Amino acid sequence: MRPITSAELLHVCEQGAAQPVFQRALSLLVASCRDESYDALASLSIGERDGRLFKLRDWLFGSHILALAHCPACEERLEFSCDSGDLCAPAEHEVAIDRESELRIGDRCFTVRMPNSLDLISLGSSPAAGDASASRQFLLNRCVVGVNGQESTSAECLPANAVDAVVAQIAKSDPRADMQIALQCPACRHEWQTEFDIVSFFWSEICAWADRLLREVHSLAAAYGWSEAEILAMSCWRRQRYLELVHA
Repeated sequence: MRPITSAELLHVCEQGAAQPVFQRALSLLVASCRDESYDALASLSIGERDGRLFKLRDWLFGSHILALAHCPACEERLEFSCDSGDLCAPAEHEVAIDRESELRIGDRCFTVRMPNSLDLISLGSSPAAGDASASRQFLLNRCVVGVNGQESTSAECLPANAVDAVVAQIAKSDPRADMQIALQCPACRHEWQTEFDIVSFFWSEICAWADRLLREVHSLAAAYGWSEAEILAMSCWRRQRYLELVHA
């Protein structure tokens, strides 16, 4: 992985305007991980993918996270903050996860693969999208890849009481795929946990950043006649000094 330039990030943002959310995550990783193929990045488990997105966000915007949530009890809007390290272990402490694991239920041993971006992209274009129960079954059908050492292409063979066990196994094997933050409402004192979706949060930040940067490019191009490429090649410090002169 490497930090990506302003020009590269603007390009990803432009591409992402027409992409589904899971494809946006891959576009960011493709731009940052030039030494890895698209297929390799798409095969990362969701937790591995999100770990890399946290690292990329730290490089671009810093580790401080400031977000909004709504209390499910009284609808009060609250602001909360944390550090990315509180949600995601730093890269140097990461250990490679096993993307496949085995789970014995009764007399059968199921081989379970961790969901990845290809699964989510496929789900997004399937009739199951939008229905929680159907979506879960769709992912199970893709991620239960073997029974008693034999390849399986469907989780239909799972007994009804085994579905929750398989879902729990996936969550245990890839804990960063479902990051939860504990919150308390300052108005009604209600306590709950909310999911932190790094893809949506990061993308919102990128879009806001892109809007600001394009306004800066417009101001400097109008004042000095410079091209977009020339302006983006400047350091942030130098751009800001020129903007101060323009507005003085």
